[in-house]
Amino acid sequence: MEPIKYYSTNLKADEVTFSEALLKGIAPDKGLYMPKEIPTFTRVEIKSFSQKEYYEIAFEVIRKFLVGQINDDELLDLVKDAYNYDVPLEKGFENKYVMRLDQGPTASFKDFAARMMGRLMNYYIKKENRKLLILTATSGDTGSAIANAFYGLDNIKVLVLFPDGEVTDRQRKQMTTLGKNIQIISLKGKFDDCQALVKESFADSDLDYLGLSSANSINIGRLIPQIVYYFYSFSRLRMGNENDDVIFSVPSGNFGDMMGGVFAKHMGLPIKKFIISVNENDEFTSFLNTGNYSKIEPSKNCLSSAMNVGHPSNLARLVALYGGVMNEKGEISKSPDMDKMRKDIYSSSISDQVTKDMIKEAYDEHSLLLEPHGSVGWKGLMDYCKEFNIDQDQLCISLETAHPAKFPAQIVEILKFDPELPVSLEGLENKTEYFDNLDNNYSDFKNYLINNYK
Repeated sequence: MEPIKYYSTNLKADEVTFSEALLKGIAPDKGLYMPKEIPTFTRVEIKSFSQKEYYEIAFEVIRKFLVGQINDDELLDLVKDAYNYDVPLEKGFENKYVMRLDQGPTASFKDFAARMMGRLMNYYIKKENRKLLILTATSGDTGSAIANAFYGLDNIKVLVLFPDGEVTDRQRKQMTTLGKNIQIISLKGKFDDCQALVKESFADSDLDYLGLSSANSINIGRLIPQIVYYFYSFSRLRMGNENDDVIFSVPSGNFGDMMGGVFAKHMGLPIKKFIISVNENDEFTSFLNTGNYSKIEPSKNCLSSAMNVGHPSNLARLVALYGGVMNEKGEISKSPDMDKMRKDIYSSSISDQVTKDMIKEAYDEHSLLLEPHGSVGWKGLMDYCKEFNIDQDQLCISLETAHPAKFPAQIVEILKFDPELPVSLEGLENKTEYFDNLDNNYSDFKNYLINNYK
C-alpha cells in the first residue's frame, strides 16, 4: 500500500507524509493537516477488537495511518510502552456509561495523545538526527500531558503557554514543577491568545532556525491516537448484535477529542450520534443551529476551563470532512454540508450552574463522580436522551476527560468532600514552581524565543 498523504485545510500547501505532518505540526499556509483518505475497518475487524488489549487496538488503528512510515514491530513497541494504564468504563444507569480517560500519568485524556505523539516524534527525529522546539498552548490539561510525555528527552525542548488565572493550581503545578527541557509561560490573555501566538510563530520565517513544531491538537499526531478509545469502549460494551451502534457524548473545547471520534466513525465504527456539549462558549452550537459561524472574542471564563475556547482550531477539520473550507481565522469560503453534519451531531451549551447541578445529581443518583468537563458531557447526553426519547437499551458512552481531583475546590463546594488524589497528583503542593510571565504581544513572545532558544 502507498503511504497516505496529508493535505492542508487551507489548500495552499504541498501534500506531505505523516512524519512530515507530525514534525511540522501546522502547514506553511497556517492550515491543519488532514489525511487525503481515511482508512476503514470491516465489521469483522471491529468485532475482533473485543478480544484485543487496548495497546493492540491502538496498534491496529494507528498503523492504518502510518503505512510505509514505520515497521510493525517498532510501532507495536511504541504503543505497548505508551498505553500501560487502565481505561475504566463505569456504568451510570441502564446502558449509559462513562469512559474514564483520567488514569494516565497526568490524570487527563490528553495523556492518550501526548504519550503516543511524543514517542512517534522521538522515533522520527532520532532517525533524522535533528532537534525540535515544541510550542504548545494549553487551557488546562494539554500542557501537563505534553510536558510529562516529552520530559527529559535530549533532542526535544517544550515551551507551554497558559492563560494567566484560568487553570487550576494542580493543573499549573503539573507543568511548572518539572524543569529540565520544559519551560512554561503564563500569558496575560485567554487561551485563544496563547494559541494565536503559537500559530503566528509557525508562520514567521525569522524563527525557522528554531525547528518549531506543535503538540496541540492542531497536530495530526495528536488526533490519530484519540481515535483508539472510541473503538476500545465500543469493543467492550457492544451487545454482540449485528446492528449494534453507539451514541458518544464528548465535552468539547478545541474539538480535538471530538475529531478523534469523527475519524472513528469514518473508519467504520457504527456511531449513531455525537453529542458535542460545550460550556458557555457556544459558537459551535450556534453554528450547527444556524449555519452561520461567529467566533466568541474574548472567550468566556467558565468552570470547565479547558473548554474556554472561542474559536476551536479543529473546527476547520470538521468543516473539511463535511465538504467545506474554513481558514485559521474561522472564515468559511465554502460551506460544509450542514444537513449531514446535523444528522451526525447534536450540540448543546451548558451553563456553569447547570454544570454544578449535574455534578451533584450524577453523584447522588448514580454514584458517578464527575468533574466540570465530564459533567458537561453527561448533561449533554441526558438532555439528548430526554429530548429524543432514547431507548433505555441504546448504548451511550460519555467521556470523562480529567480526574475530579484536579478540580478539588469545585468538588468540595458541590459535594462537600475532597476527592482522593491519584498517584500522579500526590506531592505537587510541596514542589517548587518555575515559570515566566508575558504580556499578550507577539513581538515580546518572538524576542523571548530568540533570547532563550539558540
